[in-house]
Amino acid sequence: MARVAVLDDWQGEAESLADWSALKARAEVVFFRDAIADPDALVSALAGFDVVLAMRERSALPGTTIRRLADLRLLTFTGVRNAAVDIPAATAQGVVVCNTVPSMPVDGTPELAFGLLVACARHIPLADARIRAGGFQAGVPLGQDLAGRTLGILGLGDIGGRMARYAQAFDMKVIAWSQNLTEARAREVGARRVSKDELFAAADALTIHLRLSPRTRGLVGAAEIGRMKPGAILLNTSRGPIVDQAALLAALHAGRIMAGLDVFEAEPLPSDHPLRTAPNTVLTPHLGYVTRQNMAELYQASIGNILAWLAGSPINVVNPEVLAQQ
Repeated sequence: MARVAVLDDWQGEAESLADWSALKARAEVVFFRDAIADPDALVSALAGFDVVLAMRERSALPGTTIRRLADLRLLTFTGVRNAAVDIPAATAQGVVVCNTVPSMPVDGTPELAFGLLVACARHIPLADARIRAGGFQAGVPLGQDLAGRTLGILGLGDIGGRMARYAQAFDMKVIAWSQNLTEARAREVGARRVSKDELFAAADALTIHLRLSPRTRGLVGAAEIGRMKPGAILLNTSRGPIVDQAALLAALHAGRIMAGLDVFEAEPLPSDHPLRTAPNTVLTPHLGYVTRQNMAELYQASIGNILAWLAGSPINVVNPEVLAQQ
């Protein structure tokens, strides 16, 4: 009987979100709820497993790890792409790699991003903590209206476009910039295309919606953060390394800006990480795409990938050249 490892079930919901019965009839399924950051520990945990189901960009599976997984024959991950998986190394090992293509719109991340914006603007987490501690308004700073303010969007793709529409519903002005943004795309979602410098200088709140790549890593650095208005809000629900962490921490401790963060350079965020105690922040543990509806679909699709592979007809294969080796 095949053995299936379900990695990265950090919220302990995977087993209840999908129907695993058909798979359990054909394979032993083991759920891993704890993050395993150490490569040696991960290799040890996955020894003897034929199949690994990985959550997009949680556990790192570089070539150095994949080459040590002698029993691995199928690697399926949630989402269309996974930068944490070395697909060429898997192909060289003869490992079939499958993805899952969601049919649902990308609502979860922009909804969370806008929630972080409101939470920062009105100091909701602090107000909640004060009232639970027996206080009331004392110690809670005055909030700010969003109507009439300017939202800057860094990256105006599907998610950024939704943020533009949400902002307009709140009577906010919208400006945007990215390396490839066109005037036509900006007009399509009701935004005004500006330069990068103007984006950071003019925005009362700035939200990041870019993929992590060599050209976006560290794109928001000390110079960009330094251009932001005093009291402006920086939102990141994309990838932690897009923002220079040292520059961000310095601005937060100086009280220059606020930040709503759902993503971090290291995830899970280490217990002693300085962002955990940084002032002027609202933090969530990478919940952007993690909704009940989305996760249910991703797990069910992953089960379908494994069953198809067990039946000898793999689907959603991202390295089809490996099939010729088998």
